[in-house]
Amino acid sequence: MLLGPLARLLRPLVRLLIRSGVTFPVLTDLLRSLYVDVARHDLLPDPKARTDSRISLMTGVHRKELRRQRAPETPPAPAVITLNTQIIARWLGSPDTTDREGRPLPLPRAGDAPSFDALVEAVTRDVRPRAVFDDWLSQGIVALEQDDRVHLRAAAFLPREGSEAQLFYFARNLHDHTAAATANVLAAGLPPFLDRSLHYDRLGLDAAVKLEIEARQAAQRMLLELNRTALALSEADDQEAAKAEGVRPTRRVNLGVYLFVEDETQSDPG
Repeated sequence: MLLGPLARLLRPLVRLLIRSGVTFPVLTDLLRSLYVDVARHDLLPDPKARTDSRISLMTGVHRKELRRQRAPETPPAPAVITLNTQIIARWLGSPDTTDREGRPLPLPRAGDAPSFDALVEAVTRDVRPRAVFDDWLSQGIVALEQDDRVHLRAAAFLPREGSEAQLFYFARNLHDHTAAATANVLAAGLPPFLDRSLHYDRLGLDAAVKLEIEARQAAQRMLLELNRTALALSEADDQEAAKAEGVRPTRRVNLGVYLFVEDETQSDPG
């Protein structure tokens, strides 16, 4: 029952792996380690239950392989929320730096807020605004207009193609979408995570293009609006955290939107 949907899920990932030079034996070793790691730490929270026999029974990995492998701890995920993304999120989220439709306003290079220097200093005091500006200018994230105003380019909303940041961005979003879907399948009676999509097939090319354009614009509007809400909530939450004593529990929230378009053929399995 599960293998059919799983094959469809993995097919585009296998395409990425092959094109990236990750061979089947390398993937096999990785999957073996992940099977053992998930069974050991996610499904067997009691250390006394983490016997080789129990893990072998759950995963199908032979006990000899478990003794040989002794799978190391899963390395921590690399940080995805970089300084650049924090500054851009504030630029797109503050009413002082956006117009009524949520589009980023060109900012003066220096001076009191709203300015580019003030924007950077609101996020960090460890890096000089001039260093951020020079780096962003060289990467094409911003452009400098004739009146000495800094303009945020639309391409800055996503990591550059082929960059390490893009791979981390992709892995984080795919992980969270998969984790939400898995939780919804396995959870019994718990409120499900949001996991909905709009699907239309057999569309003519003109209709499909128009729907894609509308979908991109609607998604962008939603994300910009929620980013403004999230920024306001985060700033208020930081003030409350400063008043609190001790360590408080925290949560991570990730809302994703995806759009996929492809030509329909009789032979393409997806």
